[in-house]
Amino acid sequence: MQGKSEGAGGVAALIVPGSRAAPGLGRRTPRDWVVDVVCVLLGFASGLIGLGEGTTSARFGEPPSWLLLSCCAAGALALLLRRRWPVGLTATLIVASTAIPTVGGVAGLALFSVAVHRRPAVSLALGAVSMLSCMVQFWLYPVGPGATSYLLAVAITALACAALEGWGIVVRTRRQLMVSLTERAVRAEQEQALRVEQGQRQERERIAREMHDALGHRLSLLSVHAGALEFRPEMPADELSRAAGVIRSAARDCVDDLREIVGVLRSQHTVGGPRRGIGELDKLLAESRLAGMVIDVSVGVELSVVPDTIGRHGYRIIQEGLTNARKHAAGQEVRLVLAGGPGAGLTIELTNRLVPGEAGPGSRVGLIGLAERASLAGGRIEYGPTGAGRYRLAAWLPWPEGALR
Repeated sequence: MQGKSEGAGGVAALIVPGSRAAPGLGRRTPRDWVVDVVCVLLGFASGLIGLGEGTTSARFGEPPSWLLLSCCAAGALALLLRRRWPVGLTATLIVASTAIPTVGGVAGLALFSVAVHRRPAVSLALGAVSMLSCMVQFWLYPVGPGATSYLLAVAITALACAALEGWGIVVRTRRQLMVSLTERAVRAEQEQALRVEQGQRQERERIAREMHDALGHRLSLLSVHAGALEFRPEMPADELSRAAGVIRSAARDCVDDLREIVGVLRSQHTVGGPRRGIGELDKLLAESRLAGMVIDVSVGVELSVVPDTIGRHGYRIIQEGLTNARKHAAGQEVRLVLAGGPGAGLTIELTNRLVPGEAGPGSRVGLIGLAERASLAGGRIEYGPTGAGRYRLAAWLPWPEGALR
């Protein structure tokens, strides 16, 4: 809460020049000094105007001129304290103006300061006290013969006090409004920065998950080839060399993917991440076939025109489908069908025969991640056994008209 209060005070200082010298807020600014000097001069000038008017008809004798002038100067200089003790100073000047009319103008300026720096209830209460004071003052120092002159003088003074208070309340309200708007703007900027940071963090996590999935695919390939070497130690030298090369290449790719995952998680900024798209489908199929998979592919769409975003999602869906088929339906043929186009969307379907006793992927964590990916892209995904004894993974991704690669 302390930090928030300090921030609010800083905002007020920036928006409302001079507000730092308000009660409880620190030193005066150059603008404050200019305003204070002007107030002192106005207060002293108002006292000089009243010095020659109304004092000669005092009911209990005319006060000495030096006393009136001294009180006028002291009251004007006291306005320098109006920011620090506005209520106490104003109450003192109002009471003093009852017996010393040259302090009346100074009391009015002090009343304006109270309206600016204090709640309206406080300034209105002091305004009522000021009215009582002026009623007594005009009885002590009549401005003219008869009750009409008295009532007119009181009415004019009441209007002047009301105008000063109203002006002060308007200034106070405007300052509070500006501070409130500025605080909202600052808060909006902070919230925007938090949203940006959260978006970057989510993007890093998404890229890390994507790399993790790709790494799992490569590790499964590595495991298949290593298993082939283990169970076929008598294979020909050329096949042995080719398998060892695949293992070496897959291991290197796994290390690169792992390094990228760690880099993404450590990074404080959004990075590009892997850019594997559906244009690399041939390479993905070749790797899977080298692992012993039988894949029947039917492509009814020009892969080179598929937008990058759709292509990356499609690549991950196909990759996960092939990985699941290799794990849970080893040796079974996998049929891959790609179709669609701009406006119709991209349709992906992978099917394979179920192995007896196997109902499909076990934990389905990868499939759940694919469903989330498809949902975020505005598409949908379906998976599960079919009535024909096969397992089916089907996805549809939106492909807007006119989308560029």
